[in-house]
Amino acid sequence: MMERAVLERHGLAPDEYQRILEMLGREPTMTELGIFSVMWSEHCSYKSSRVHLRTLPTTGKRVLQGPGENAGAVDIGDGLAAVFKIESHNHPSFIEPYQGAATGVGGIIRDIFTMGARPIALLNSLRFGPLDLPLVRRTFEGVVAGIAGYGNSIGIPTVGGEIGFDESYTGNPLVNVFCLGISRADEIIKGTASGVGNAVYYVGAKTGRDGIHGATMASAEFDEKSAEKRPAVQVGDPFMEKLLLEACLEVMKTDALVGIQDMGAAGLSCSTCEMGSRGGAGVEIDVSLVPQRETGMTPYEIMLSESQERMLLVVKQGREGEVERIFDKWDLHAVRIGVVTTDGRMRVKDRGDVVADIPNGALTDQAPVYRRPMTEPAYLSAVRQLSLVSLGVPPPVAEVFARLLASPGIASKRWVYRQYDHMVRTNTLVVPGMGAGVVRVKGTNRALALSADCNARFVYLDPYAGAELAVAEAARNVACAGAQPIGATNCLNFGNPERPEIMWQFARAVEGMGAACRALDLPITGGNVSLYNETDGRAILPTPVLGVVGLIENADRVVRRAFQAEGDVIVLLGDSRAELGGSEYLKVIHGLIRGVPPALDLAKEVALQQVLVEGAAAGLIRSAHDCAEGGLAVTLAESCFETGLGATIDLNSVPVDASYMKEVATLFSESASRVVVSVSADRVSDLFALAGTHGVPVTRVGLVGGTGIRIAIDGMTAIDTLLVDAERIWSTAIERHFEASRAMA
Repeated sequence: MMERAVLERHGLAPDEYQRILEMLGREPTMTELGIFSVMWSEHCSYKSSRVHLRTLPTTGKRVLQGPGENAGAVDIGDGLAAVFKIESHNHPSFIEPYQGAATGVGGIIRDIFTMGARPIALLNSLRFGPLDLPLVRRTFEGVVAGIAGYGNSIGIPTVGGEIGFDESYTGNPLVNVFCLGISRADEIIKGTASGVGNAVYYVGAKTGRDGIHGATMASAEFDEKSAEKRPAVQVGDPFMEKLLLEACLEVMKTDALVGIQDMGAAGLSCSTCEMGSRGGAGVEIDVSLVPQRETGMTPYEIMLSESQERMLLVVKQGREGEVERIFDKWDLHAVRIGVVTTDGRMRVKDRGDVVADIPNGALTDQAPVYRRPMTEPAYLSAVRQLSLVSLGVPPPVAEVFARLLASPGIASKRWVYRQYDHMVRTNTLVVPGMGAGVVRVKGTNRALALSADCNARFVYLDPYAGAELAVAEAARNVACAGAQPIGATNCLNFGNPERPEIMWQFARAVEGMGAACRALDLPITGGNVSLYNETDGRAILPTPVLGVVGLIENADRVVRRAFQAEGDVIVLLGDSRAELGGSEYLKVIHGLIRGVPPALDLAKEVALQQVLVEGAAAGLIRSAHDCAEGGLAVTLAESCFETGLGATIDLNSVPVDASYMKEVATLFSESASRVVVSVSADRVSDLFALAGTHGVPVTRVGLVGGTGIRIAIDGMTAIDTLLVDAERIWSTAIERHFEASRAMA
């Protein structure tokens, strides 16, 4: 019987070890134990989440590939497919911020080109602790540099994303990376092994000891010993990846491949058994043939290494020389390390001696699946209580406005975006920070919009409603660009699933996500679950990030968030209510996460998005900006920034119990399903008619022009500031944190 300490190091419970004994009919070798450890880790097996993920909608008229492959794919017309996915690299990015983030980018890029698609855009969703903490600033700087270093070097533009801040992420940042690629719809490649006698090839970088047990490390909480886990963080080489990308895409055009798989989490172990399992075949390899960059590596180390920029290929018999020549042309060696067999087993040899012999199904389909206990968290009843009266008289709204613009969650992310090359490949139509990312589909008139969103405060207060709101916001953001949402991917970041209250958060969030996706006809084509995001027993805010892709039929009709012309009329689509629960106002001004999230009517959300898509296609809508963090006042201000066009606004007040909260509730509530749009004066009636057709509330609220931001409520001035002053606060807030820290150094 294996010692308990050995099992604990491998993240295996005693009952799981007993299951291994039954499957093998004997004691496992140490190499087999390591393979089971990584394949049955939460990160690879989804053993706590799988029962819930099965409830999500994954099919639709455009879906070409749903969950289960390296990435999802949807039909975008003209015989083309959009291939996309989002993945997390949270734990590695805390231990080693630069390499953790860089290899996260490299991994998601490989997931896309493994499908036969050329990657054309990157997006990221990031979370950190408060920027006034030196540890957080170092992590933030390292993560951003890692994303920029890898994406810029490989030549794929980072076109946007989102960044949030909260104390819960101080010791456990979130680094979620989204990649979008384009492929011929009939040329999508699968990660499968079949055809007895077909050769198994290893291509790419040599294998080292970096990243061993990375998947297991990503399936455990952090504690004071986390720094010791640095060897579990991989090291990336974007220049090697560029060669690998081009070589793989060239090979895919030859019809010489049966299948191809990235050696990502769990490395050679995962790619070998998953390819065999998908193809109903076995795979036999000899690790002594695997190219190695370190001496004395054991079979255990080779099978568990997560060294980057490596792929596993199955090549048709008789085509081996052709494949080898292509990789040789790109200065990459394709090394034959094994063969496809008939027995459905993963067989690993070392110079001919068998060191592992496991049924593929034992590692994949027969991995443990848990329906873990769930309990509604005790904190909910207390934090959902919010009395605006109890907050007392707020600061003057002009002061609140300035403080919100300076808060890192709302402030311009220019300090981040300017480190990214967002124009490489010349596809980018909307630059970062100006709404959803938009890239043209070359060779067509179409464009694709993409957005990644989640308000974790809403999910903390109500996981079901918060997840619904995340879906709605991500879809609304692409609709604001004029795109019809057509597919989604998710990255579900939560704490320890062995705690019943965390599992309850997760399950309720998945339920809410499913309900919203069904209402919006938005299939989930794949994604990622990242659990055990805890440090010293404290979990992050539950953060289910939604990445949404939308299709714009006419790229000339792309809509941006900023006002476009003096004299345009500013219109609010949707209703405003006094909804401050979970708002940026409460967090920044009062230090609270309390109340209930804004109400969401999914039928009204569908109607609003249809108005946005149709209004953009008809050339009615000149700008559009979703009302989110900071409410209507911040949305109006951000619509002025970048173009230097001010605005004069008069809003109707929202009903509120405490009269002294009227201005705050009107300006800073975060009611859902609202968008600020601008329209030329001669087309206002057309927009009103379109909104009326879909039953969407529509209100004329002001005019574009001037050098200030002037907002009145019921005719009484509430905010009157120069545009340049407001924009200075907003645009420099994040970099001021770094300037202050350097001045103190």
